[in-house]
Amino acid sequence: MYKLGQYLPGVSPVHKRDARVKIIAVVAVSVITLHTKAVGLALVAVAMASVIWIARIPLVYVLRALKPVMPLSALLLLLHLLFTRGTPLLPFPVGLVSVTREGLYLGLLLVGKFLLLVIAASVLTMTTSPSELTMGIERLLRPFRFMGVSSHELAMMLSLTLRFVPILLEEATTIKEAQLARGAVFNSGGLRRRIQTISCLVMPLSTSVFRRCEELINAMEARGYQPGPRTYLQELTLSWGDYLVLITVLLVTAVIIWL
Repeated sequence: MYKLGQYLPGVSPVHKRDARVKIIAVVAVSVITLHTKAVGLALVAVAMASVIWIARIPLVYVLRALKPVMPLSALLLLLHLLFTRGTPLLPFPVGLVSVTREGLYLGLLLVGKFLLLVIAASVLTMTTSPSELTMGIERLLRPFRFMGVSSHELAMMLSLTLRFVPILLEEATTIKEAQLARGAVFNSGGLRRRIQTISCLVMPLSTSVFRRCEELINAMEARGYQPGPRTYLQELTLSWGDYLVLITVLLVTAVIIWL
């Protein structure tokens, strides 16, 4: 079963691209997504769908990656729908607020941008192994060494963060199932009772997080980890396909920003 942030091994053209190119492409997609409107957003969605198809990523995995952010997306849409002034969508107000066309448009636009950003980040983690992602981030941060930025340590922190996301989700699921087996109820009662029930997950999950962190620290110390520059068994090299993708992405981003 796929978990958020998990790497899916493959031999597709997307998997074979250099990690640096994919990271730059995700940043470019984020910039384009934040600067574009409905038509441009539709084009970005088509491009992301093409990348997912080329990478041979099952659609169900993409939907599972979006599942954790759906409540936040629904909340954003509801806030824009109810509290944006404009032409009423319904002939009567709903309580003290009225549903407007402008609110519906802005809400759908914002939710679409948010979901596309999540999809882009998910495709990156699905098609790039953690070690390649760490190397890619470190190589991209090397020009900033004169500012006192430790590229390896920052890349290591980002890599560990990405690795901990599926672990924490799995741990939260395990704790929830254990409490359900003990008679806990999460989907009934009023809002206050649900919040109190969910809060029972916080303490055991926090304990598990600290335990996992301590185990990771002990494992790194046992392997002699020390901060500082690193060498790798396999170095990243850009192929002609990587250069082609990189030039295309940068040109498209520059044109869209200029327009």
